[in-house]
Amino acid sequence: MRRTRTITALAAAGALALGAAACGSSDKGGGGSSTTGPKGGTISGAGATFPQPVYEEWASRFKDQFGTTVNYNPIGSGGGIAQFTAGTVDFGATDSAMKPEELAAATKGKPVHVPTVFGAITVSYNVSGLDKGLKLDGKTIADLFLGKIKKWDDPAIKALNPGTKLPGSNVTIVHRSDESGTTKLFTSFLEESNPEWKSKVGSDKTVKWPTGTGAKGNDGVAGAVKQTDGAVGYVEEAYALQNNFATADVKNKAGQFVAPTLQSTSAAGEGLQIPPDLRFSAINASANPKAYPIASATFLLVYQDMCKAGVSKDKAQRVVNWLNYAEGDGQKVAPELQYAPLPAQLHQLAQAKVDGLVCNGAPLKGA
Repeated sequence: MRRTRTITALAAAGALALGAAACGSSDKGGGGSSTTGPKGGTISGAGATFPQPVYEEWASRFKDQFGTTVNYNPIGSGGGIAQFTAGTVDFGATDSAMKPEELAAATKGKPVHVPTVFGAITVSYNVSGLDKGLKLDGKTIADLFLGKIKKWDDPAIKALNPGTKLPGSNVTIVHRSDESGTTKLFTSFLEESNPEWKSKVGSDKTVKWPTGTGAKGNDGVAGAVKQTDGAVGYVEEAYALQNNFATADVKNKAGQFVAPTLQSTSAAGEGLQIPPDLRFSAINASANPKAYPIASATFLLVYQDMCKAGVSKDKAQRVVNWLNYAEGDGQKVAPELQYAPLPAQLHQLAQAKVDGLVCNGAPLKGA
């Protein structure tokens, strides 16, 4: 078995070349099938930085087997939706489902959301003298990002962490500067947790931040937190692990403080109400007491009929192969990069979306 590579540069400026092909023995939720369609070639995508580490590993294994290259540009979910809508890429990627107005703007065809993995959005901090496992609830996290809590030994933090020696250092907030699905998910959690956040800031892929320093991408926020003593930001778990960050245990819907782990991220995907179009958010949605509350799926975006949307038949087939790998062998690879595979029910629904993709009305079949 090949050794999983260490995650290195998680998001480089400009396009990141990823290899992609389908696995001939993929497990499509129980029954595998042989890959069909052209091998080799290139497809292009753009969007979320949240899943980039796992997509990078998937794509490397794709290329090892089938030689197809995916040129994936990690520009954030907002940019991914914009390029997908404009038809300048073969697929998009977003952490938050397209809004009704974004769906309406996608005039090239019917957008299809294909969830791929679950990941945790950590509250990561770099504070001298403050170990991992700081306990925070949604209201307190919102007050930090509102600029109301200015010191790490603030009474609100003390109340959640009795017996913990908290330093009196200043809090420095780091947030995303680009249009980000991770921001949409994180601010949705803050909006639900704190009425003041809801009334003053709200939730979206970009918001008017009350305080703090902006950085581009999950890697940008991680880099800024790492370089600044007293800093706190929100980053996907793979980036937090790569930088050896301390991360907060966050109070969930059941009233439990839960650390962001692979197991607690998996628990966040259980028992969700999934609409037919699969446009859902798992943020603080699970009643499972073991669920980490700031976790959700990330999505790949394609048109129902890619050929009518302007994608060639060969490219459409390669995209289907890529999606089939994501829903097949890719699910087994995900935990190696600290992403949770899709729960069984959601996996079946996602695979059904892939199986329903067509080219000029004719079914596209792949791995």
